[in-house]
Amino acid sequence: MVRVLLVAVFLIFSISAAEAKTCYSPMEFESEQGLRIHSELMVIGLTCQKISGGKHLYGKYQAFTRKNQYLLEEYENTMLRFFKESGAASPNRSLHNLRTGLANEISNKAIRMNVGAFCHHYKSRIDQALSMNHDTIRRWARKQWPSQPPTRPLCGS
Repeated sequence: MVRVLLVAVFLIFSISAAEAKTCYSPMEFESEQGLRIHSELMVIGLTCQKISGGKHLYGKYQAFTRKNQYLLEEYENTMLRFFKESGAASPNRSLHNLRTGLANEISNKAIRMNVGAFCHHYKSRIDQALSMNHDTIRRWARKQWPSQPPTRPLCGS
């Protein structure tokens, strides 16, 4: 009887671990979306700094990064744990690939929109983000945007 109970408990935890590899917990979801926001701001800063009216955008992006260093590190550490728990051979490489993929996705959006239109539409986002406190940024990162889905679904959704 004890053996059957132990096997049942093991199977429940095994199923939960398998599910965790294919979907995100709320904190993992927030972390990926927070890194997406950070990547978007980087692309806006780099892409739009030479467009009229955007010459200080990259410096503002850097100020956002400094101001929110703790939060961004928390997001990265959460994703590193996710990759480690998911069995990634190199969690650091997986994080790098995630961040690169997010930046490339946003860069491709800028190209599809036309860089001028992209900058006109998005350059105010850096000032907006820079004015936010950590709680506001976290709420922004928790939102689900149909046009920018996470790389994995939220568990249970």
